[in-house]
Amino acid sequence: MVGRPSSVAAVVVVVVLVAAMVSTLSSCCCVRAGGGERRRRQEAERHPVVLIPGSGGNQLEARLTEEYSPSSLACRVWPVMRGKGGWFRLWFAPSVVVAPLTNCFAERIKIYYDPAADDYRNAAGVETRVPDFGSTSTLRYLDPNLKLLTGYMNVLASTLEKKAGYEEGFDLFGAPYDFRYGLAGPGHPSRVGSAYLERLTKLVESACAANGGKPAILLAHSLGGLYALQMLARSSPPWRAAHVKRLVTLSTPWGGTVQEMLTFASGNTLGVPFVDASLIRDEQRSSESNLWLLPVPRVFGNTTLVVSRHHNRSYSATNMTQFLRDIGFPEGVEPYRARIRPLVELLPEPGVPVTCLVGTGVDTVESLVYGNDGFEAAPEKVVYGDGDGTVNLASLMDPIKAWPDSPAQAVEVVELPKVSHSGILKDKSALDQILRVLDAINLNATTSIHRSSLSV
Repeated sequence: MVGRPSSVAAVVVVVVLVAAMVSTLSSCCCVRAGGGERRRRQEAERHPVVLIPGSGGNQLEARLTEEYSPSSLACRVWPVMRGKGGWFRLWFAPSVVVAPLTNCFAERIKIYYDPAADDYRNAAGVETRVPDFGSTSTLRYLDPNLKLLTGYMNVLASTLEKKAGYEEGFDLFGAPYDFRYGLAGPGHPSRVGSAYLERLTKLVESACAANGGKPAILLAHSLGGLYALQMLARSSPPWRAAHVKRLVTLSTPWGGTVQEMLTFASGNTLGVPFVDASLIRDEQRSSESNLWLLPVPRVFGNTTLVVSRHHNRSYSATNMTQFLRDIGFPEGVEPYRARIRPLVELLPEPGVPVTCLVGTGVDTVESLVYGNDGFEAAPEKVVYGDGDGTVNLASLMDPIKAWPDSPAQAVEVVELPKVSHSGILKDKSALDQILRVLDAINLNATTSIHRSSLSV
């Protein structure tokens, strides 16, 4: 893996530790009725929290229209619809582990780049929606029957409620999104991604208004941190000062991940048992957000990340378009070149204080070697380096390198040894640090420093 940047050297000890998962509220924030001394005390002491999940922490529902053309009899009859509206859970449904239904899942969740519109769209005949925007309920489980992914966000949300006294709908909100879509560089439309940023902005405004005008804490995990950063970077300084107290991120891949190249080349089951990675590889390649998470040149430079003996070629973050062609995904070249590359060339300053909580010391994919069969077979060799098991350390630490000379941009990085990418949402040590960070923010005890690193 890419070595630890020299700028990561600790120069200041951090007073607070922050962990992230931020979310946003819809245009109308639902505040629960009630009052009393407890409510007044909460209003006086706490900033509202908006949780923004990583890609796996979202739910997605779908329904099929007459335009849908099923590829098999199984896809024609599944799912058996109950109730009104024809909506069913698309992500995540346990039925995806059944081989014939894996194909149905893949063809329905896949999105397509339309060159004429310069934007992405759903498959023909598939309508999708993200349920319960503004609520944390959609973040709390993916399916009660699939224990592997149950409670992705539940532990964090429950900890904020039980140990910190936060209350859903009052000062705790969730901002889920359609994780397949992303954003694009200047001059390129992003219908779904831009609409989400608008909803997130309104949710933050509503959260502040419902809590006496106190600015919100954005607590974001993984991909959610990139969305939060883009919302802030595209907002005016007066808006940020009035509405956002601090951005707290957990395991955010600021510069992409080498593991994403493995996903594009071979497919990634995300730990779901019995699923054939080759059956879902095409839909994973179609995801705009996955293109967004490929390794970024400013972080990984010319370091060799993938080697293919079949193609007699090596690939770094600087020749990603060649990698996309060689894995058999030429349709990804133009959207990556025109939409994604300009988006990730620089890491924009958020304009609010930032605390990054990152896991370290977990084996993380650093480079891959494919053999004579090319990308149709699993890699022959995988080299591991430092990181959180998903995101490489250099990417986790990128804000320290990207914002070193800005006197106005405070950033803190807190290292959590042996805490993984998803473990940061449930490990007791990580949750304790998140609570301490929130306490410090609410007490105005956070520091305003440019670079720091603290292992706990």
